[in-house]
Amino acid sequence: MKRILIFVLWLVLLTGCERQPEKKQIDIFAMDTYMSLTVYDENGDALLQQASERITELEQIFSVTQPDSDTSRINAHAGKPVEICGDMAVVMEKGLKIGAESNGALDITIYPLLQAWGFTTDALHVPDADTIAALLPYVDYTQVQLDGNTVTIPENVMIDLGALVKGYTSDAVIGLFRENGVTSAIVSLGGNVQALGRKPDGSLWTVGVVDPFSPSENMCTLQIENQAVITSGNYERYFEEDGKRYWHILDRTDGFPADNGLVSVTVVGDSGLTCDALSTALFVEGTEKAVNHWRQTGGFEMICVTDDGRILLTEGLKDSFLSLSDMPVEVITHE
Repeated sequence: MKRILIFVLWLVLLTGCERQPEKKQIDIFAMDTYMSLTVYDENGDALLQQASERITELEQIFSVTQPDSDTSRINAHAGKPVEICGDMAVVMEKGLKIGAESNGALDITIYPLLQAWGFTTDALHVPDADTIAALLPYVDYTQVQLDGNTVTIPENVMIDLGALVKGYTSDAVIGLFRENGVTSAIVSLGGNVQALGRKPDGSLWTVGVVDPFSPSENMCTLQIENQAVITSGNYERYFEEDGKRYWHILDRTDGFPADNGLVSVTVVGDSGLTCDALSTALFVEGTEKAVNHWRQTGGFEMICVTDDGRILLTEGLKDSFLSLSDMPVEVITHE
């Protein structure tokens, strides 16, 4: 009887202390940003190596500076049809779709303006009015023709998919993990975070959202599972000239940094690609249009921070949102 009791107790302890999958992590620098990939799986090391190789592959496809990338080939052959890979076709299609939904707030032909401002070369400066005026006619996503895996752009038009690539990359990495049976993982690609499942202990992931007025601190946290959390803001890449700040998110209507009442936009949803594209589009649209965009299209949640220090939170996030700042919070509903 004593032996039976000991055996029963051993079984209880064994089943109550189920072994957690081992944590594996890798930190890399790619796409001009620091990335951290974490996976909980016995084959984690091999999967992280595959993920790292996939990121390198995507960087070679989408880079606007590498001469043999799909992006560079398209820009170098303006006026002629160019065959592109499947990854490029998917991202371009999404960019054109969000561009249409936002009336060009997201414009994948913004590259000439980014060059003029020096954001692609780090020779940062405010271009003169004549330079901007001469480039504006060539910044128009509607001039891009995408037919399956063939794309054609007019002469003097150039594309840059930087507003979508990291979101697509996080989708690709999470997809790789999921296909290999992983049930718990999280990736951080700069300001882009995407989670697979929950933590190994069953709890939700806690993701911090940067305070745009104090970027070294978080203004809030969100509890997520199987979602991406992606932020665009005026604090990410900028320079100052004559006491004025200029950031890299440009408005194609005037060629200057978008200044429509918002200092950051965070988008939460199932697709990293969609969240990445929307965070830029909504930032450029500004407060009123961003809220209307959410109400009309749906399928995502968002946090907008206004330039007068207010947090606008869509109703789908109110139960997972925890404020860490003194800014007033307003919940936006569909009405």
